[in-house]
Amino acid sequence: MKKVKNIVIIPARGGSKRLLSKNIKLLGAIPLIAHSILYAKVNFVDRVIVTTDNAEIKKVAIKYGAEVIDRPEKLANDNSPTIDTLKHVLENINEPFSTIILLQPTNPLRPKELLKNALSKFTEGNFDSLMTVTLSHQKFGKIIDDKFVPYTYEIGQRSQDLDPLYFENGLLYITKSRLIEKGKILGEKNYPMIINHPYASVDIDTQEDFELAALYYQKKLNE
Repeated sequence: MKKVKNIVIIPARGGSKRLLSKNIKLLGAIPLIAHSILYAKVNFVDRVIVTTDNAEIKKVAIKYGAEVIDRPEKLANDNSPTIDTLKHVLENINEPFSTIILLQPTNPLRPKELLKNALSKFTEGNFDSLMTVTLSHQKFGKIIDDKFVPYTYEIGQRSQDLDPLYFENGLLYITKSRLIEKGKILGEKNYPMIINHPYASVDIDTQEDFELAALYYQKKLNE
């Protein structure tokens, strides 16, 4: 039986505007991107690849054991779709992979067994793709003509009585390479894996986000 090969791709461009050089900013004792690289270096992942347009990110990625594919400038601007970056990686590696795992460096903290459990669920269920989601307890509304209009609830309704709604937390994505080749990350048979964990709230775009991640990371070290 042919072995299924798994590849982790970590996209990390250098042009961060709200938090300069965030992908190499130290979270704890190591750069932000290194957390995702080290998380991916497990025995059921065959290759870990960072795609970047930045020389410093490239240097850090290699130091922590990842391969690097240089990303062209046209795929490294604010409007560049992630799918185009993933397609570029697949077009520039020297062997085929059936399963693609996407880890975003801005989500550096993940439950220890998440990747293993997610990959098992993806494989056993024969899904096209898998994404991680988290239950939201927020009461959302719109502001119309300077008035707040409840959108997901009624005034007075208890949060525990709300219809369950979920948000895409970005902790990880798993997809089949054939979907990437077709320009898609998520397929029709997509599994939403529910992760209700404090790490799901960490997605680093600002200094405040980074400080929250640092608090969780310190707590993790003290456990």
